[in-house]
Amino acid sequence: MSHFAQIVRVPGDPILGLMEAYRADTNPDKLDLGVGVYKDAQGLTPIPQAVKLAEQRLVDQQTTKSYVGGHGDPLFTARLAELVLGEDSPALGEQRAAATQTPGGTGALRLAADFIAHSLPGRGIWLSDPTWPIHETLFAAAGLKVGHYPYVNADNRLDVEAMLTALAQLPRGDVVLLHACCHNPTGFDLSQDDWYRVLEVVKARELLPLIDFAYQGFGDGLEQDAWAVRLFAKQLPELLITSSCSKNFGLYRERIGALLVCASNSEQLLNIRSQLASIARNLWSTPPAHGAAIVASILNDSELKALWMSELESMRQRVAGLRLGLVEALQPHGLAERFAHIGVQRGMFSYTGLSPQQVQRLRDEHSVYLVGSGRANVAGLDASRLDQLAGVIAQVCQP
Repeated sequence: MSHFAQIVRVPGDPILGLMEAYRADTNPDKLDLGVGVYKDAQGLTPIPQAVKLAEQRLVDQQTTKSYVGGHGDPLFTARLAELVLGEDSPALGEQRAAATQTPGGTGALRLAADFIAHSLPGRGIWLSDPTWPIHETLFAAAGLKVGHYPYVNADNRLDVEAMLTALAQLPRGDVVLLHACCHNPTGFDLSQDDWYRVLEVVKARELLPLIDFAYQGFGDGLEQDAWAVRLFAKQLPELLITSSCSKNFGLYRERIGALLVCASNSEQLLNIRSQLASIARNLWSTPPAHGAAIVASILNDSELKALWMSELESMRQRVAGLRLGLVEALQPHGLAERFAHIGVQRGMFSYTGLSPQQVQRLRDEHSVYLVGSGRANVAGLDASRLDQLAGVIAQVCQP
């Protein structure tokens, strides 16, 4: 008897599959614009100097490897909550907001999903179309009913009016997932006026916002990127926020994130946190300590924090420069207007507007790797090869 004979093979994750194909490609001029990690001018994903210094302190000063508890490292969660909500946050001051440490931003999303399924039964969750593919599978795996609202139209433009119309028709009390900044996969972000309009619909329909905040500091700056999150936290009594330290601290493999909850009052917050600790116990028991200790060390030390903020700003500016540089490189090919949106999008990703067929040609003929939807990781661009990339894009865009 074989217990496993009936188990079938499922397709692998398309982005991880793209990584494998890229590694197997022997073309010395290959270019990886698929995997969502920051890369420097040498094509490496660097460790920030602030992280290295904080790690060395941990090596010298850490005295235990014991568990950090169900909600994680208290110093990490306190400082991260201040980074997200602001040190002067009314919710933090009134002790009705707090963070629970998770294994990465994905862990925070899964904890939020299980919390909604367990503690808010019957609520559906609504995602932008398009959204990060893992949003789709993660919430479905938690047993939630997943729906969608429009975000980008067929002309590859942000369609705020369609979004607002759809949100105004959602079932009262449902959960709506919003991207705080650097929308993944499109790179199109809402303006401050747009956010005010979304907030009014959320209030009118009594929706519960779940704000995914994975790229703080990669859009317009640390404080600027938190603007919408802090607006919602001040205007609404209840809010869920998922935060990630993968990109802005370069701690991808350390898997450091948090789920932040804003509640109506401190007593309600304690009730919610008891549920989160119970759910987390059955998911990962307690979160990993090392990465959280690094972040806590940086955010709790003025010199390290200043160094980290400077390094993060350099990364942000490099990505912004690459966006503008690519649009400029497309100018001689008569494509600057067609791809002008790349220059106004924010964060690491761009919904380029390239078709699946054009993406396939880029890969097969030129060893340029993008996700099939046309999403490109702008942070993977090589500034010295923008003219070359513009040339091959022009080739595949010819009728």
